[in-house]
Amino acid sequence: MAEAPTYPPTYIFPYMSAANVSNVNLFDFQYLMYRPLYWFGTGNQPTVNTSLSLANLPKVSGRTVTITLKHYMWSNGTPVTAQDVMFWLNMELAEPANFFGYTGFPANTSGIKVVNSTTLTMTMDQAYSPTWFLYNELSQITPMPAAWDRTASGPSSCATTVKDCPAVYSYLAGQASHLTSYVTSPLWTIVDGPWKLSAFNADGHVTFVPNTSYSGPVKPKLSAFSEVPFTTDAAEYNVLRSPSSSSKVDVGYLPTEDAPPVPPGKTVGANPLTGYTLAPVYPWGIDFYAINFQSTVSDHAAIFGQLYFREAMAYLMNQAAIIKGPLRGYGAPTVGPVAATPATSWLSATGKQGDPFPYNPGKAKSLLASHGWTVVPNGVSTCTNPAACGSGITQGTGLNFNFAYETGVAWVESEMTQLQSNAAQVGIRLNLVPKPFAQIISTAGGNCVVTKVPCNWDMANWGFGWSFSPDYLPTGEELFMCGAVSNSGGYCDKSNDTMINKTLTSPDLQYMYQWQDYLAPQLPVEYQPLAAYTLTEVVSNLKGVLPQSPTLSITPENWYFVK
Repeated sequence: MAEAPTYPPTYIFPYMSAANVSNVNLFDFQYLMYRPLYWFGTGNQPTVNTSLSLANLPKVSGRTVTITLKHYMWSNGTPVTAQDVMFWLNMELAEPANFFGYTGFPANTSGIKVVNSTTLTMTMDQAYSPTWFLYNELSQITPMPAAWDRTASGPSSCATTVKDCPAVYSYLAGQASHLTSYVTSPLWTIVDGPWKLSAFNADGHVTFVPNTSYSGPVKPKLSAFSEVPFTTDAAEYNVLRSPSSSSKVDVGYLPTEDAPPVPPGKTVGANPLTGYTLAPVYPWGIDFYAINFQSTVSDHAAIFGQLYFREAMAYLMNQAAIIKGPLRGYGAPTVGPVAATPATSWLSATGKQGDPFPYNPGKAKSLLASHGWTVVPNGVSTCTNPAACGSGITQGTGLNFNFAYETGVAWVESEMTQLQSNAAQVGIRLNLVPKPFAQIISTAGGNCVVTKVPCNWDMANWGFGWSFSPDYLPTGEELFMCGAVSNSGGYCDKSNDTMINKTLTSPDLQYMYQWQDYLAPQLPVEYQPLAAYTLTEVVSNLKGVLPQSPTLSITPENWYFVK
């Protein structure tokens, strides 16, 4: 399987910090060896998969949650137990800042108790929706073997004693930094998933072989599974086009710029490769660029706080043209805070109607002109009526902003150039600043006030707004609530918070619909198209790869060749 260019696995310890997290580390690497307590992805839906989960669905009685494990074994011959689940929970209680997906769990529970080797109970601090608690809290857990409960000086007791966990975390994170030890380490060779490492190179050459002790329902059929690195899309594509080469790729991807356009009414265009099946996979998420409501630049925060301005920017983003143009048809509009792709019961009827702000520069111009701005096409529009412009905006202020965006992604670069041109029509000057993904995320990927990084940025686009993983229910508490760490722009609306809280405490989908229909037109972020994660190419005689999961997890134990 081909890796994306310069995007190899880099971290093996499944308790990852924000500095180490990536879809590759999680779904293409760790999950193959260390199974999460609950597996998500059933066919093409981002729903819980009871067959592949290590535990039965939790039983909720009032505020009490009971988890019962199935029979799974670690490769060292010991069973996966409730104490191994407790090991993870204690780690999260002790080291919340070092877990990228921390949401307040399990601190929002009490009385966590290992009842026996297969059963664990806990009490929620209030009555939550059982669906939310499963999809966004219990979904974070990956049981850890007792052999990992140690420090450099010997065995420890993190699985039973929270205060022992910081030292254990420090030791394990340190061991995970030694990439050359991954194959032989007495820690990382203990797995409960269907695969174990047989080769690992920091350049991205990774090979797995079946874990013969795997207890799950689907045993690997292949004798080995390898992930191979590439420096560029073009290099990977050249290998795909040369199937007789010694470096043949069975599962690769078609670069978007080489994809023939998708015909009207179709979901896939013609495949330029023979001997392969083309199958795009869309991530379970939403795409957007962030505007900084907490910007310290001039009075830009006051401008961004005006809904009419956010609406004007929304009308200048031509989602349809981007999907048809640089994405070649392999994209879907983002319609609000709940993903529209794939279609799920969580999306409201309003959301199903499509882009709420279709491209309309005339509306953008009218919004600015009617709110006190003198519009100067291809110049800089200025506020000439502060009373109409809005609170905090001074006379003479110009619509002139710096906009950082991810470099190296062709469709994002095209989108930004197009948006810059569209905005210029109404006198909004966007000074585009291309930066590597890592730099943008470190600056604008979190709430700058909460993370205590400088708030001196205006707009930022890191290419992919948000993935609902490993918190799969799109309820918004991590992304849109006041003060949330991942609330990049610092958007804050108390009515929105109240509505989100209802989605956490009640399984009634009407609360989900009411919330998203309220928030979508408020534009806490600026929506942009959701691009296909990959245009996957699967060699014709390899079966079991399709359908691909929108959670982006892969299951090569299902793959097999036919003659």
